[in-house]
Amino acid sequence: MKPVAFAFPVLVGLALVTAASDSALAGDDLAVPGYAVAVDVPGAHELPDPTLDYKIAWGIGQGAEDPTMEINPSLPTIARYVNTLAKWGVPKEKRHIIVMFHQRSPDFDIVMSNQAFKTKYGKDNPNIALISALKNAGVEFRACGQAVVGRKIDVKDVNPDIQVDLWAMTSFMNLQMKGFVRTGN
Repeated sequence: MKPVAFAFPVLVGLALVTAASDSALAGDDLAVPGYAVAVDVPGAHELPDPTLDYKIAWGIGQGAEDPTMEINPSLPTIARYVNTLAKWGVPKEKRHIIVMFHQRSPDFDIVMSNQAFKTKYGKDNPNIALISALKNAGVEFRACGQAVVGRKIDVKDVNPDIQVDLWAMTSFMNLQMKGFVRTGN
């Protein structure tokens, strides 16, 4: 019984510190307001390097079966990553992050403008605000044209913050040949 009583205050204290750190780091002074940064890890060796150019091609191919979910799970991760780079001094001009929406799964419909999404699903596109905030932080967004056609989305119905490319395959290859590292799916 005594070890349980001892462990409880320690865990509660740790949880409170973590929650306080996350909320303090999610202030409006970050690159993407309202989203946290990676929690500091004492003694961590590999940290963001403000002298590097972060050239990242981030694929979002399948997030969820239901496109009307609250927010695609990859977008908050990208916001947290951008905020972490910013916190460690990587300037906006060294953060070259391109997000490519691809594949023809139902969650691809998050590329739709709010009006087109609302017409199709009867509710607002829950991803619009975060995509806009990420774009303001310097993140570029693209959509695979083959998936746009495959999902029967009219190009004019794509969110204006998202560039439509011919094919994600071509975009990923071109970006990798320009020195981008691919991550995501």
